[in-house]
Amino acid sequence: MEKIPNVIKASGEVEPFSEEKLRNSLSRAGADNVLSRWITDKIKQRIKDRTRTSEIHDRAFDLLRKEEGPFAARYRLKRAIMELGPTGHPFEKLVAWILRAEGYEAETNLMIRGKCVTHEVDVVAKKAGKQIMVEAKYHNEPGIKSDVKVAMYVHSRFEDIKSVDRWDEAWLITNTKITGDGREYAKCAGLTAIAWNYPQDRSLQKLIETSHLHPLTSLLTLDPWAKRALLDRGLVLCRELTPETLSSAGVKGKKINAVMEEVTGIMKI
Repeated sequence: MEKIPNVIKASGEVEPFSEEKLRNSLSRAGADNVLSRWITDKIKQRIKDRTRTSEIHDRAFDLLRKEEGPFAARYRLKRAIMELGPTGHPFEKLVAWILRAEGYEAETNLMIRGKCVTHEVDVVAKKAGKQIMVEAKYHNEPGIKSDVKVAMYVHSRFEDIKSVDRWDEAWLITNTKITGDGREYAKCAGLTAIAWNYPQDRSLQKLIETSHLHPLTSLLTLDPWAKRALLDRGLVLCRELTPETLSSAGVKGKKINAVMEEVTGIMKI
């Protein structure tokens, strides 16, 4: 019987290598069954025991990039979100875009007076008469999880501001994972929790993919300095880019055409 090698996750946890997980991640990026199986088989041939999942991701990304550039850009979505930093402001804007795609009105960085102190609320969302406080918990390092202390912090802030004015719900949205205790506390306290892969049918990853709200840091044709210049101008999404915005950020000539072609490719998938 073939021995399944173990892999080391970003959190340091060890688990058996899963061909199914790798194929599914490639399929979500747009690769068909033939391509996802071909890449999985290639990686399986070379994987050793206790290989880091980041190395597997990099290898899959390289293979996918050679075959289908737009698919590769979508495959690195989690890493692209981490590249929005170092501050959490671009992620807050991304969260606001996601909420607008869901039919909410959304504003970022509002100062809201509570009973005890004034709070800077990352996103305020409104829909169907409801007013929602959203905490956008951003991490730019892999392996970090939002735990029960984060959920308790969000809940306590919500309790303070709703004692002064009418607030209906509090949400915690994070770009990494949330621990089991964090999920349990959120559920008990009536706090909506959305993490990278939780809940399964409405995770952050799924919300971004289904609404085609891919961050501009996903782009392979755009240099890091240009990405930073665009983020500094308040842009966060591929769909926000135009030849004019690229030019204003210092991108010139044929490079503009290459970037816009990649944006079109990502948006079509």
